[in-house]
Amino acid sequence: MKTIAITVGTRPEAIKLAPLVHTLREEGDVRVLLVATAQHREILDQALEAFALRPDVDLDVMAPEQSLWESTARTLQRIGDTFARVSPDFVIVQGDTTSAFAGALAAHHLRIPIGHVEAGLRTGDLWRPHPEEANRRLIARIATLHFAPTESAQANLLGEGVPGDDILVTGNTVIDALRWIRARSSGELPGVVRAIESRGGRYVLVTAHRRENLAHGLREIAQALLDLLANHADLEIVFCLHLNPAARHVVHEVLADELRVHLLPPQPYARFLALLGNCELVMTDSGGIQEEAPAFGKPVVVLRETTERGEAIDAGFACLGGVRRAEIVAATERMLDSIEPSTACAQDSCGPARKGLFGDGDASQRIARAVLAHVRRARNSEDRG
Repeated sequence: MKTIAITVGTRPEAIKLAPLVHTLREEGDVRVLLVATAQHREILDQALEAFALRPDVDLDVMAPEQSLWESTARTLQRIGDTFARVSPDFVIVQGDTTSAFAGALAAHHLRIPIGHVEAGLRTGDLWRPHPEEANRRLIARIATLHFAPTESAQANLLGEGVPGDDILVTGNTVIDALRWIRARSSGELPGVVRAIESRGGRYVLVTAHRRENLAHGLREIAQALLDLLANHADLEIVFCLHLNPAARHVVHEVLADELRVHLLPPQPYARFLALLGNCELVMTDSGGIQEEAPAFGKPVVVLRETTERGEAIDAGFACLGGVRRAEIVAATERMLDSIEPSTACAQDSCGPARKGLFGDGDASQRIARAVLAHVRRARNSEDRG
């Protein structure tokens, strides 16, 4: 039986690859090995649990205050040892994390074919986001199959010389994930949100954690939130904090004493989707939320100077807010002014099948068919040999 290894290290990787793990395991004629680097320990476990998954191999690479090169070296060593021991016939990585890059590089060193999920996203700026932009470009150079979520991502890959036969436009698996979760859980709203709604208020959902924002941008973002509260008496902030101590410190320093700011720990995925579905607007430097929010008809202020997900901006669902206080406030005010009264989507109808931006919920099926076809061709070739 052929073995397909799927590597995950962060919460977004777990969310976006969980539907693919389930899809491949349903096929029955391959062994699917879920390899967790645990680059983000607690929130990775939380995300996998939401999809009823547990790692087959847990590499536990996290160490306090490790540098990028230390985490890359540690991950490469442990994942390389794992692949050398279990000899997978195909390796799947997702996105642009250290885990994805190390997993792809280890597979390349061992001459194992690589499938890159969410291939082709580009900002065009090697330093924004850092190191993610470099990671995804490097993976593109060694991947065997490139699963582009959109035609724009496909065009980026073609422009870099990737053969068209090696690219498949699939849609984004995050849409598969949110539908999988919402079909099984409505997601209970936190008490603070129920309290906001009971007093007739509205809330902005905020996340911010990017490495390039830690030095100055995060403080600018926090101060911009105070300005927005001063401008809107009925507005409150629900800020889902990252576990990074540096990020938490800045946010607490600026916002902890503000009564209309609610600082929450990372939320289980079903609950986060409930928060997303009931908010007025989203402010984020996350990539995945730029894809999820349009599925709920929610506008997004991207707290970055560049984005690799221009489709949402082109469609009017998102705008670049930058990382400077005045610019963030101005961009958010414009988005708030443009909001039309709406309600969260119904559980059975949410998603970009309606909005048409990032997929129809069948990306995992398309990827699984392509991977299985590749593995089966290799098996038939070996049988003939």
